[in-house]
Amino acid sequence: MGYVTTKDGVDIFYKDWGPRDAPVIFFHHGWPLSSDDWDAQMLFFLKEGFRVVAHDRRGHGRSTQVWDGHDMDHYADDVAAVVEHLGVQGAVHVGHSTGGGEVAHYVARYPNDPVAKAVLISAVPPLMVKTESNPD
Repeated sequence: MGYVTTKDGVDIFYKDWGPRDAPVIFFHHGWPLSSDDWDAQMLFFLKEGFRVVAHDRRGHGRSTQVWDGHDMDHYADDVAAVVEHLGVQGAVHVGHSTGGGEVAHYVARYPNDPVAKAVLISAVPPLMVKTESNPD
């Protein structure tokens, strides 16, 4: 467990369990949950010999509580910061709800990470509703 600081100064909490040389499964939680919601799945795959990683999205769990940066670009960039920090390129990425959208956007935004598989569970598409306060 630890933290990585993103380019815009947000501390992202992550869990990293298992052998460093094992295949990696990276879990992405839904809104408004945290990495803790994946503990049962992480423990299962850990026992099967995998390295398992999960993070708390910005504004969630133990990550910095911020009012801005709640868009898929920032979410994907935060994932990239964790991936780079831990050296877990080529992982299987599993995302639930908003986490599924985060996975899809990460795969599109970071094509140089050869993601092994993307597993999307009841995923929210990687876009946000356009409103006056969210024009982009």
